[in-house]
This record gives sequence, structure tokens and C-alpha cells, in this order.
Amino acid sequence: QVQLVQSGGGLVRTGDSLRLSCTATGRPINTYTVAWFRQAPGKEREFLAGINTQGKLSAFFADSVYGRFTIFRRNDLNTVYLEMLTLYPEDTAVYYCAADESGGSGPRSDVDYDFWGQGTQVTVSS
Repeated sequence: QVQLVQSGGGLVRTGDSLRLSCTATGRPINTYTVAWFRQAPGKEREFLAGINTQGKLSAFFADSVYGRFTIFRRNDLNTVYLEMLTLYPEDTAVYYCAADESGGSGPRSDVDYDFWGQGTQVTVSS
């Protein structure tokens, strides 16, 4: 069973960039499909970006963040990253990483994911 530990986040200004990390312990992270979600107050959890298991076509994105967010994996660090460029106040939310044990390709629903990180707050000031 894998455990996901998140780091990064915090308070930034409009236009800033930020990188979030999701480090797996217990299993190689490249054997899971890993995705990032966020949840703003009063809103549903929103899919942002995902990366498939090693050997499959890699990344997939929500239209709302395509071109502004990117996702990549460092197998040597057992970590998946979410790189966020040009942040806006509407990006303020708690951000979560999640892993799909079945290794499905491109799942975008939170119900498809089995393991979750602890969440990290991102606040973008205007």
C-alpha cells in the first residue's frame, strides 16, 4: 500500500508560480496513475492534471489549466510534481494528489483514485 506525502503550497501573489510535490512511500510511484485535484471552499473537488504509469502516454489535463499547469514525475525521487504558472486568486484552494492503484489511463474522477495525500493550502493574493 502506498502513502502519499505532499509538500509545497503557501501564500503567493497573482502572477507567481508554484510547485507542489507528492512523494510516495511504500511502492514505486510510477506504478500508479497519479493526479492532482483541488477543492475551493463551497465547491466540489476539481480534477487538474494526471500522469499515467510508466510506459503509457503520459500527461493529461483539465481544459481549465491546460498550458498553465504541468505535471511531471521524478522516478529517482519517487515524486510527482504539479508546476503551476501565472497563478490567480481563483486558484486558491486546497490541493490534493491521488494515486490510482489500477493504473488506469487518464481517469479524471476522484472516485477512480484509491490513495490521497494530506492536502496542501494554496492561497493566491490579488
